[in-house]
Amino acid sequence: MAKAPVLTPRADDFPRWYQDLIAKAELADNGPVRGTMVIRPYGYGLWERMQAEMDARIKETGTQNAYFPLLIPQSYLAREADHVEGFAPELAVVTHGGGKELEEPAVVRPTSEMIVNDYFSKWVQSYRDLPLLINQWANVVRWELRPRLFLRTTEFLWQEGHTAHATYEDARDFAAHIHRRVYEDFMVNVLAMDVVPGRKTAAERFAGAINTLTLEGMMGDGKALQMATSHELGQNFAKAFNTSYLSKDGTQELVWQTSWGSTTRMIGALVMMHGDDNGLRVPPRLAQTQAVVLAIKDDEAVLAKVHEIGDRLRAAGVRVHVDDRVDTPFGRRAVDWELKGVPVRVEVGPRDLENGTAMLVRRIPGGKEPVSLDALAGLVPAILEEDQALLLTQSRERRESRTVEASTIEEAVEAAAAGRWARIPWAVLGKDGEAELGEHAVTVRCLVAEDGSVPEADDAPGNVAVVARAY
Repeated sequence: MAKAPVLTPRADDFPRWYQDLIAKAELADNGPVRGTMVIRPYGYGLWERMQAEMDARIKETGTQNAYFPLLIPQSYLAREADHVEGFAPELAVVTHGGGKELEEPAVVRPTSEMIVNDYFSKWVQSYRDLPLLINQWANVVRWELRPRLFLRTTEFLWQEGHTAHATYEDARDFAAHIHRRVYEDFMVNVLAMDVVPGRKTAAERFAGAINTLTLEGMMGDGKALQMATSHELGQNFAKAFNTSYLSKDGTQELVWQTSWGSTTRMIGALVMMHGDDNGLRVPPRLAQTQAVVLAIKDDEAVLAKVHEIGDRLRAAGVRVHVDDRVDTPFGRRAVDWELKGVPVRVEVGPRDLENGTAMLVRRIPGGKEPVSLDALAGLVPAILEEDQALLLTQSRERRESRTVEASTIEEAVEAAAAGRWARIPWAVLGKDGEAELGEHAVTVRCLVAEDGSVPEADDAPGNVAVVARAY
């Protein structure tokens, strides 16, 4: 009788496979309140690595980290009409505190534009105070009706950047810089994810923004996932909060602003873009553990050797974990590390020591082979870079092979229903066509120029709409 698979096969039931993997790779559990989640240590370790890589890139732009309150007076949201309308259905509102009804209800932050702008209006007085570049790492709450771990949860973790500039051009260029040099660079070079940079349509734009830049990734089932966004806010919030500065010419001017964010949704993307029927496949540059060294049996010489190998790999710059839990069956431990997607396993038993070798198992391309113990420290770093590149290649090939050119709305809908993306001229689609797509649960993920670059305007000649079903 065939042994039951550890995970539901992706081809049989992709959503069930996703839930199985989240649980069995010990990434997260559902929280006690609907839509919340408990991020387990292995999952949180992935987020910490993402934070570290992102934070370094954010700080390279001159942005500094700060923190703003979780609770926001409800009246703040009424100051920018589009913003409050966009977030109203998702708000969690606190009406009582300390056993008494509050004089003014407080909103649990869905995003921080409002409270940030209240303080920006106090901190910005002169052109010398600009640009003001602030980021915070925090949690937010948006009441979710159809929760799914990491992808859509009522509470999630993120970073949100907020900036104020003297001119429209400065704000526009900064939003674009974050989009390409922070987000896209991180996703391509660390997460090994092929993403499409583009411009959101007016219907998909962030509430209160004049332009939203996005990065869209294709998941293993062909659906799209919005990975991160960078917004030009224009002067909408500056007008609402009278955030102004004294210019060099001695005139009082409103600032121009941006906001931008990325979330723990990236962990869900990691699962769906790189995972396979055996579990996660974590890009080596992201992995908190790049190589695990396993002792196969409870043998004194074996235990000594696995720790020695661990030390050698660490000295070679590899992030290593030594698994010497010989009271747990080796097969179970090997399956657990396979599920967790650690890029390299080095397995050592008594017979390996006799031969002067270890079994090298590669998670990303698959396969195993005996390798000389003396060669490991020189070999593993090169393998990690090979496998990093392979994941990006596979991601790009998936998107390219499953993206079709469409000339009609019907062709675009048909492609999306088949788990593909479609590219259709925006001049053919337009706002009416976008609404028609919505009737089929298909959305315009972004607009791109003919050459793949980000268009400067929604209606720029030659704009192409990338359409798909999405999470």
